[in-house]
Amino acid sequence: MTLLHRASSRPATAAAAEGYDTRLTLPLALGSLLNPINSSMIAVALVPIGIAFGAPAAQTVWLVTALYLVTAVAQPVVGRVVDLVGPRRPYLVGTALVGVAGLLGAFAPTLGLLVLARALLGLGTCAAYPAAMSLVRRATDRSGEGRGTAAVLTVLAVTNQVVMIVGPTLGGLLVGLGGWRTLFLVNVPLAVACLVLGGLRLPRVAGTTDLTVADGAARPSVAARLDVAGVALFAAALTSLMLVLVGATPWWVLAVTVVTGAGFARHELRTAHPFIDLRLLAGNRPLLLTYARALLTATATYAFMFGYVQWLEQGRGLGEAAAGLLMLPTSVVAVTVASATGRRAPVRAALLVGAASLLVGGAVLAVVQPGSPTWVLVVAGVGIGGMQGLSGLANQKALAQQADSASVGAAAGLLRTFMYVGALVSTAAIAALYADGPTTTGLHDLALAMIGCAVAAGVLTLADRSLRRRPAAPTSPPAPTSGENPR
Repeated sequence: MTLLHRASSRPATAAAAEGYDTRLTLPLALGSLLNPINSSMIAVALVPIGIAFGAPAAQTVWLVTALYLVTAVAQPVVGRVVDLVGPRRPYLVGTALVGVAGLLGAFAPTLGLLVLARALLGLGTCAAYPAAMSLVRRATDRSGEGRGTAAVLTVLAVTNQVVMIVGPTLGGLLVGLGGWRTLFLVNVPLAVACLVLGGLRLPRVAGTTDLTVADGAARPSVAARLDVAGVALFAAALTSLMLVLVGATPWWVLAVTVVTGAGFARHELRTAHPFIDLRLLAGNRPLLLTYARALLTATATYAFMFGYVQWLEQGRGLGEAAAGLLMLPTSVVAVTVASATGRRAPVRAALLVGAASLLVGGAVLAVVQPGSPTWVLVVAGVGIGGMQGLSGLANQKALAQQADSASVGAAAGLLRTFMYVGALVSTAAIAALYADGPTTTGLHDLALAMIGCAVAAGVLTLADRSLRRRPAAPTSPPAPTSGENPR
C-alpha cells in the first residue's frame, strides 16, 4: 500500500468516515518536517554565522536555544488550541508564520534579528505535529482500527525524526552552495507549499475538547477553555528552568521554577478547564513513561547532532560540507529502518532495539580518536541512526495509543516539549563538557552520557507493562459530532 496517492473524487467526509483519509498525509508530513529540519540544519552554520557577525560561540548558541525555548513552551499550548478549535486554522496560521520568519532570517542585518527569526520559526512550526496527531486519533476513534493510521505515523516518524538527522547534511550542502542565509530562505517555498496543500486538503472540523455543554448553559469561550493563567505559569516555570539549564542565568533563578511550577500545579488542580489535566496525566503511567523515554532519546540525539558535528569540524578538522556528509549514514539508516519496520514492528521491541542501537553508537564514540578510520565514524552514525528510526516512531505510536482522545493535540505537543527539554539538557551538557572547546576528551564524556541515556531508556521500556499487550480496538466507533463539517 502506498502512503501517498492521488486524491479521489469522493468528498473528504466520506473518506474520513471509513478511517484515515490518505489525502491528508502530504500536507501533514510536509508541515511536520518544518520543525526538525530547522532545529537541525543550523548545526553546521553556527561557525560561519559567528564569523559573519563577529560573534563568539556564547552568542551564536542563542540561535539554537531560542528555537528550543519557544518550541518547548509553545508546543502544548498550540496543541491545546488544536483540541479547542480543530487542526485547520492553527496549521495554516503556523505555516504562514514560518514563511515570514524565513524571510526575516534571510535578510536579517544583525544577530539579534536572526535570533528573533529563529524564535518565530519555533512558534510557527508548533502547529503541524499536534494537528496531524489530532486527525490520526480522530480516524482511529471513528474506524476502530489502525491500519491506515499506522502508515501515516510511519510517514510522520520519517519526516519528524529522520529529517532531523538529514538536516546537518542538507544544511552543509546549502551553506556550501549559497551561504548560511539559504537555511532561512528555504522556509519560504516550504511554507507556501504547506499553505496551498493545507488550504485544499485539511477538513474544517471542530475541536475535540468540550464539544457539548449542558442544556441551557453557555458554551465557555476559547480563551476560558485555553486556561490563560495556566499557560502563563507553565511558560514561566519551563522558561526559567531552561534558562538555568543552558547557563544563561544564575542558579538561584531555579527558585522561580519551583515557585511558578508549584503555582501551576495548584491552579491546574483547581480550574474547571485545565491547560494540562494533571490528575488525568498522573493516572496515565504509560504516557508518563513515553514522555520520559522521549526526553532521554532526544538528549542523546541532540548531543550527537551538535556535539559530534562540532568535534568533526574542529576536533577532526573537517569543513561544514564534509561534516554534513559524514552524517549521511545516520540519515540513510534512520530512513531505512523507520520505513521497513514502522507499520509492523511491535512498539516494545522497537524501543528495546533502539536503546541497544544507541548503546552501540555511544560505545564507539567513547573510544574514537581524531585519526580514527572513517569506517569507525560510520559505525557510530549507524548506531545513532538505528535508534532514531526505531525509537522516534515507537514513541509516537505509543502516544497515539495512550493519550486521551479529547486531548491528543495537547498530549502530542507535550511530547515535543519533553523532546526539546532533552535538547536543552544536551546543550547544557555540551557547554559543560566542551568548556575548552570540542576536544576528543569532551566527546568521550558526552558519549558516556549518551550510553547512560540508552540504559535508562531500556529500563523504562521494560518497566512499561502496557507495551506488552496490543491495545483493544473500540467496540463501536463514536458517532460523528455535529461540529464536523466538510470543507
